Amino acid sequence: MCSRPAAPDPKRVLITGGTGFVGANLVRRLLRDGHDVGLLGGPSRDPWRLVDVAREVRWLEGDLEAGTGLEAMVADFRPQWVFHLAAHGAYSWQRDHAAILRTNLLGTANLVDACVGARVEAFVNAGSSSEYGSKNHAAREDEPLEPDSAYAVGKAAATWYCSQAARTSGAPIVTLRLYSVYGPYEDPRRFIPQLVARGMEGSLPPLASPSTARDFVYVDDVCEAFLRVAAVIDVPGAIYNVGTGVQTTLEKAVEVARRVLPIAIEPEWQSMPDRTWDTSIWLADIARLRGVLAWNPATDLEHGLRLTADWMRNRPDLKERYRAASS
Repeated sequence: MCSRPAAPDPKRVLITGGTGFVGANLVRRLLRDGHDVGLLGGPSRDPWRLVDVAREVRWLEGDLEAGTGLEAMVADFRPQWVFHLAAHGAYSWQRDHAAILRTNLLGTANLVDACVGARVEAFVNAGSSSEYGSKNHAAREDEPLEPDSAYAVGKAAATWYCSQAARTSGAPIVTLRLYSVYGPYEDPRRFIPQLVARGMEGSLPPLASPSTARDFVYVDDVCEAFLRVAAVIDVPGAIYNVGTGVQTTLEKAVEVARRVLPIAIEPEWQSMPDRTWDTSIWLADIARLRGVLAWNPATDLEHGLRLTADWMRNRPDLKERYRAASS
C-alpha cells in the first residue's frame, strides 16, 4: 500500500472520455481534490455516470476524430493537465475497425497536436495492456509489442504517437497502460459488474474457462496513478504499466466472490465461449511505476469486490441498469 502524497495546487484539467467508466471516476476524484474540470465529449455520449456532478464540470466542444475545433478549444480553456481516456473497441461488442482506428489513433494524434503548442504541464494518455499481445510472463514497458486485435493495434499506434511527439517536442506526454480495471460505474455488461450484481442475488454470470487470467486493478488505484504521473513527469514519452502485478484466474475471482457475496450455487464453467484474446497468463510488471512514483495498488480483489458491492447497494438509482444487464 502507498501513502497518498499531498494534493497539488488546483489545476485546470481537460479530460476526454470523461463519461466513460475510468473517466467518470477520475472526474470525481479531481472534483474532490478541488480541480477545475472540463470534459470534451460529443452530444451522442450518455452521461449517466455523471448526472450528479454534471453541473460541477465544464462541457467543451471539439471533434477528436476530425480535429475540428480542438486547437481553439485548447487555446480558450488553457488546460494545465490533460487526461486522454477517449477510446473505442475495448468491449467485445465494439467491432467497427474503422471507428476503432479513428478514435484511438487519429483522435489521439489530433489532441496531442492541439496540446503540444499549448505548453500544457502534463498530458497523460490512457493506453491498454492489450498492446502487448499474448505474453508468457509479466509484460514490461520496454519489450516488443505484439498487438493481436484492431483495438490493440490502434492503442499501440496511439502510444507510439504520444512517445514520438514527446521525444520530438519535449512535451510532457506519458502513457499509462491499464490492465483490467474494475469498480463503480464499470459497464454493466462486463465480468466484474455481472459477478457482483448476480452474486448479490445468489447467482453467477455465464463463465468462460476457469483458467482465463486477468490482472484486476481497482479504479481508485488507477485514478491515483493518473494523478501521481501528472504531478511528476520526469521523462517525456515514458510508458507505465498500471496493474497489480498479481494474476487472477476466473476460478479464483469466483472463489473470492463466493466469500464476499451470498453465492451458494456452483459455477458452470464454459457456459460462455472463450474470447479470442483470452489467455491463461496476463499480468503487469509494475516495477517502473512503483520505483519512479512509489505507487502501489492499495486494493486487493476481495476488498475491491466488497467496495463495488457496497457502491451498488448505495445507488438504487442505478440498480435497475445493472440488474437488467445481468438478466
